[in-house]
Amino acid sequence: MQATSTINTTSAGAALDPTEFKLGWRALLVAVAGVATSVNATLLYGFSAMLGPLEKAFGWTRAELQPAITFLFLGAILSSQVVGWLNQRYGLRKVTLLSLAALSCGFLLLTQLHGSVWSLYLAFMVIAWAGLGTLQVTWTNLVNLWYERNRGLALAITLSGTGIAAIVMPPLVTKVAESWGWQGGFVAMALMSSLIAMPLVALWMRAPGDAALAAGGNGQPGNSGGSAGVAGPAAALTGLSFRAGLRSAKFWRCNIGLTLVVSAILGIVTNGVPILRERGMSAMEAGQIFSSFGISLILGRVVVGYLVDRLWAPGVAAVALLLPAVGCVLFGLAGGSVPLLVLATLLVGIGAGAEFDLAAFLVARFFGLREYGRLFGVHLGLITLGSSLSPLLFGAMYKMTGSYVALLVYCTICFTVGALMLLTLGRYPVFTHKD
Repeated sequence: MQATSTINTTSAGAALDPTEFKLGWRALLVAVAGVATSVNATLLYGFSAMLGPLEKAFGWTRAELQPAITFLFLGAILSSQVVGWLNQRYGLRKVTLLSLAALSCGFLLLTQLHGSVWSLYLAFMVIAWAGLGTLQVTWTNLVNLWYERNRGLALAITLSGTGIAAIVMPPLVTKVAESWGWQGGFVAMALMSSLIAMPLVALWMRAPGDAALAAGGNGQPGNSGGSAGVAGPAAALTGLSFRAGLRSAKFWRCNIGLTLVVSAILGIVTNGVPILRERGMSAMEAGQIFSSFGISLILGRVVVGYLVDRLWAPGVAAVALLLPAVGCVLFGLAGGSVPLLVLATLLVGIGAGAEFDLAAFLVARFFGLREYGRLFGVHLGLITLGSSLSPLLFGAMYKMTGSYVALLVYCTICFTVGALMLLTLGRYPVFTHKD
């Protein structure tokens, strides 16, 4: 039987359609809170505040502590390949509640660390498995079920939860660790999951058609198959099978293009202040200039999310991701010009804000929701692997050249090639239940 994709392929017009937000605001709030308290966001943004207390308590150097995040990413790479299958088989809500409970317990068990720094590495890898249901695969899947015409904007709002974590976690963990020691920092992370995310998931993590299905209806919006993907198997959703998705050349062009972009973004984010210092800025000036990155990150996320709902998404993506390439060129040519360096930072921030939203949107749009969790899990694993390996490449570049010129050239190429690869995705597909 022929069926169109769950995505509305007709234009939604320039104005926002408030209907989906009226129906799905609870799911959107759950997703924002979920991203903000996810295992990656909580540990990534809280870890910097834990470095001093852990160094003081165990004598581990900061160089020894840094690889813990790499082990967290390695655990996330593996767990992201499993969570989509679990969500499809058992339902998003059940898997997420169990993961939040396991994650809270995992943070509490981290208070029992002792001995070698390898105990920390192993713990960070294991906790990525404990919190597998809190990875972005889950939250973007939930939002994709609820939103069609405003899907890009809804995903942008959802993934702004990482910004909330970046704002809240460092001062919170710092204050708690100062008052109750390093163990208090991990207790605070456990409470974030158990007191904020878990109640919201238990109350409001529902599929669009749950109520309608109970009455024998089809569910709204988008006839998404009711509780599919939340309370049970996603048999009613259309899209490519997992095997067909893995065999699709478009899928791999999308993956490779966005992995190159993520690698470049990480290069600028982790080396932004040193690049500015190399241009003659003081530490204070460099910090102030690079603070504009956060402004453009949020702006880029929201604007691009709005535009992909109304225009051809690969074209919007290409423009958004070519702007950071221009920013990298400006970094190389600006010298000590503060206005040009601020402009360069803003341009890179636009791409950094847009990338993850684009990934979630493009996977749903081009490959459907039938196997979204598993296919997006593959994508998440690839970009996480790229994020884990990129710092090694950047360190080697700087060691060989003694400057950041090679890094800027590399990032310019990655942004450009990644953007151009997305332009090859072509028209939006129409799926059948047999795809």
